Amino acid sequence: MQKDITLRLPPQKAFDSRALEKALGLSKGDDYVILRRSVDARRRDIMVDLVCRINPEAPVAEAIEMKDADPANGQVIVVGSGPAGLFAAMTLLEHGIRPVVIERGKDVHSRRVDIARISTQDVVDSNSNYSFGEGGAGTYSDGKLYTRSKKRGENSKVLGTFVRYGASETILCDAHPHIGTDKLPKIIENIRNAIISHGGEVRFQTKVTDIVINDGRCTGVKAVDLATGEELSFDGPVILAIGNAARDTFRMLKDKEVSMEAKSLAMGVRLEHPQHLIDQIQYHSPKGRGDYLPAAEYSFSTQVDVQGRRMGVYSFCMCPGGFVVPAASDQNQVVVNGMSPSNRGSRWANSGMVVEFPTSILPDSDCLSMMELQEKLEQRTFIAAGRTQKAPAQRLTDFMAKRESSDTAPSSYAPGLTPSDLDDVLPDFCSDALRSGFSVFSRQANGFMTSEATLIGTETRTSCPVRIVRDPDSLQSISNPGLYPCGEGAGYAGGIVSAAVDGMRCAEAVSRIIC
Repeated sequence: MQKDITLRLPPQKAFDSRALEKALGLSKGDDYVILRRSVDARRRDIMVDLVCRINPEAPVAEAIEMKDADPANGQVIVVGSGPAGLFAAMTLLEHGIRPVVIERGKDVHSRRVDIARISTQDVVDSNSNYSFGEGGAGTYSDGKLYTRSKKRGENSKVLGTFVRYGASETILCDAHPHIGTDKLPKIIENIRNAIISHGGEVRFQTKVTDIVINDGRCTGVKAVDLATGEELSFDGPVILAIGNAARDTFRMLKDKEVSMEAKSLAMGVRLEHPQHLIDQIQYHSPKGRGDYLPAAEYSFSTQVDVQGRRMGVYSFCMCPGGFVVPAASDQNQVVVNGMSPSNRGSRWANSGMVVEFPTSILPDSDCLSMMELQEKLEQRTFIAAGRTQKAPAQRLTDFMAKRESSDTAPSSYAPGLTPSDLDDVLPDFCSDALRSGFSVFSRQANGFMTSEATLIGTETRTSCPVRIVRDPDSLQSISNPGLYPCGEGAGYAGGIVSAAVDGMRCAEAVSRIIC
């Protein structure tokens, strides 16, 4: 008989299968799954809260069920193979509609070579990097799967689909699930092969150069094969899942008079600490996490008053046991991001530390103004780095004292760091807001303020600086029906799960018209 049991156990029992089975009081032949698991580290006696289901009568999470494409349904063009694009393609096949996925970057294996060249040769391929390529920006990231979205059924379907294609079942129960940058590429490859096996098409190194508009309606796209130079055309409704870094595409859409608007953005730095120090702080013990607990995370947020304006300062995309990586998508930029392998086993913890840039700071109301501000900050960082991918960096204590660092602490950032004064890189209000925020965070976490921590510039791509305006019911562009702006790059998602959910929703909207 199925039943749910709630437990609160110390880590040595919660993470030991035999001890957990004993705590559940299982009878011979009983089976169980963990529905929810979260670490409560608010007190010195760390506990783990669990909800377990005994003898489950149905799968914990469903997955997308693809069918073979029916030629009678025609095709839908999906621009981009990030989580929004891939989940849109799978959902189209759930309805028997053939997706044609167009990706400017390379497949996961070829893409890995180009990503390595950023660190080893200081070369950024503008079409194959941490932002562009199979799986999108999420492929070479921590694979964080937690979201603020409350649509539990859709979120669960995303997680269940990842499990079907190779992710650990632990993502179905952990409070902060993640897959890991070492696991994600194979999962993405499995998804691509499944799409193709059901009649879908996936084209790499194919860059969209234009959208086709007939009587105000989007009826397809034009593209170029980057390997051969061949010009291509694709007909059908268009799901535009381009990610947040496709500036050339945003400029093309502006020229086509597609309705867009500037969107507020958060930007700042990456902050890197030794992981053992974060473990000690978060688990209230000089011994750190011990043998059972995972690498500790943190989450900080506050509001500060800076130059007559109330601004938010917060941590973003925290990567325990991870690495800081060069995430530029063009040669004249320096952008940093964070990622972690599945075991979160590196010596470092890092997190974005960012400040809200509201649209009210913009000098005009042009739809690309925030994007251009973001771009200028990345170029300014590149200059501060000596026009290399060696990121400008400053010890946290030096930044707080407003003095340039003469050296930096050991770092996971492979291209290397350039000791700098980040006040020369960041806007004044951003530096001031970060200092105020760090003062608050250091009072909340004793040991946070240390010379062992390094600020690395700059973290600029927390979300998309543009929103492509769409009808809330049909999910089509309000200026060009037939165009379905989708995911993070359209301004309607933030992270892997929410982008995947939005891809599913856009595909459902197209399917309702076709079928």
